[in-house]
Amino acid sequence: MTLHKEGKATIAISTVLFLILSFVLYYFLFQQVPAIFWILELALIVVYGLIISFFRIPARNYTVDANAVIAPCDGKVVVIEEVEADEYFKDRRIQVSIFMSPLNVHVNRNPVDGEIVYDQYHKGKYLVAWHPKSSTENERHSNVYRHSSGREVLTKQIAGALAKRIVNYNKVGATVKQNEEMGFIKFGSRVDLLLPLDAQINVKIGDVAVGGVTVIARW
Repeated sequence: MTLHKEGKATIAISTVLFLILSFVLYYFLFQQVPAIFWILELALIVVYGLIISFFRIPARNYTVDANAVIAPCDGKVVVIEEVEADEYFKDRRIQVSIFMSPLNVHVNRNPVDGEIVYDQYHKGKYLVAWHPKSSTENERHSNVYRHSSGREVLTKQIAGALAKRIVNYNKVGATVKQNEEMGFIKFGSRVDLLLPLDAQINVKIGDVAVGGVTVIARW
């Protein structure tokens, strides 16, 4: 397991704060009320550990399949429905949404090989990521991939109530590989996929997706 580059500043600041707070707790509480000291110190350790784990990149055997759409992130499948596309496309699409809790790995990966033909950042609100309107009203970053088959897939990285920063590495005109890093969303979020109607969905609501591994759909 390694740590993501997007976590360097956050981890550095957290480490300094952890050391300062630990020293303050030790200085004021260790001799007088050791039980309270250990309770608070343990809470600090847990929070610090969660921050470190949030930026983890676990070792995985990624699924490579030219005829499949692979999960762009870890999380729970919360939406599978046919929708009228409201961005880039002018037709109906199958939307698959994956909700990432703060405990999930938050690296986002390209679901297919292809050329990036659309790249757009949208300012917005910070509704909870499972809110139905988060897909259209929250801060988000959209990419469209044009697959070698001619099919196009749209991804939306959507900020949640805790997430305040979306990172996206894709640029229009770039040719990207399936499972390469698309970006990162800090502290709780969601990723939507808009797929062609002929895509054969391979998951159901409630399934736990593993980024870069789980097959979301085939064509």
